[in-house]
Amino acid sequence: MADLVYPPVIVLIKSIWKYLGFNFDFQAQENVPRKGGAILAINHTSYLDFALAGTAALPAKRYVRFMAKKELFDNKLAGPLLRGMHHINVDRSNGSASFVAALRALKAGEIIGIFPEGTISTSFEIKGLKSGAVRLAIGADVPIIPTIVWGGQRVYTKGVKPSFKRGKIPVTVSFGLPITYSRDTDVEVAETHLREVMIQMLRDVQEKYPDSHVGQRWAPVRLGGTAPAPLN
Repeated sequence: MADLVYPPVIVLIKSIWKYLGFNFDFQAQENVPRKGGAILAINHTSYLDFALAGTAALPAKRYVRFMAKKELFDNKLAGPLLRGMHHINVDRSNGSASFVAALRALKAGEIIGIFPEGTISTSFEIKGLKSGAVRLAIGADVPIIPTIVWGGQRVYTKGVKPSFKRGKIPVTVSFGLPITYSRDTDVEVAETHLREVMIQMLRDVQEKYPDSHVGQRWAPVRLGGTAPAPLN
């Protein structure tokens, strides 16, 4: 498919990262497939996670097609951009249509970005996962690449006033080893397994993060931060 919108949007996004002064640490980018369909299963801590994960995948010469809620596509500014970048409209009242669209894209060799937690985790821990990512991976016979993004919540997250001040903020994106589930895999078992992998990856990223989490609103209580406690 023709990508006329994605390249200029990338230029804009990179300019924003440069303005904000992000210090990026992109880990294990070799785990992003250079060709063929795949799913990035990404944790969700900020409104920047789409752009951060997509930026980290660029060295693989891949554009990530994200599954995004219908309300974003209805926006007069964001809608045309999302459609132009061939992202996938998720109407929660008619989930089957978006599932079929994602399945077709995966079988056509695209990389699909999914936030299996469904919404931003205000505790900054991995919440319970929805089954869509696993079901898509099994249906399309493609691998899942567990992906962790950490640091974007310091700038723009749910329930906190955004802060777009320039500063040297460390931002990590880590790609895990591809996971392949066979057609006879139990979806609930696979879901549990994926969540365990993502939890361990998140903790590894947090352990190596250069700034202290203690006393910070953007950090989980487990690390001494002041974010809301997990609900599950």
